[in-house]
Amino acid sequence: MEAFAHVKYVRMSPRKVKLVCDMIRGQDVKTAAAYLSQTSKAACEPMAKLLKSAVANAEHNHEMNAENLYVSTAIANPGPILKRGRIASRRGFVRINKRTTHITIGVSEKA
Repeated sequence: MEAFAHVKYVRMSPRKVKLVCDMIRGQDVKTAAAYLSQTSKAACEPMAKLLKSAVANAEHNHEMNAENLYVSTAIANPGPILKRGRIASRRGFVRINKRTTHITIGVSEKA
């Protein structure tokens, strides 16, 4: 049994969020929360909220014990890109891509 939590349209590049996902994947929930609170990456703030939500979903919806949970899934997929631009030298137009991310965290009980 696995409990999930999703957040969509986070205004952050998926490449930056994937670094944090790789850091917490496979860790127990307390260790992952400690990593997220002590790491100075911008993606740690929404990931910490999402981890709390996944643990709450596991306790409330699936009657899992919070002490035995670990992060089984942590995925950051690209969302839609907001395309902006600015005027560059010699009357050119330079595109600025503002990327978004969809993040999923799944927690499971240890056997």
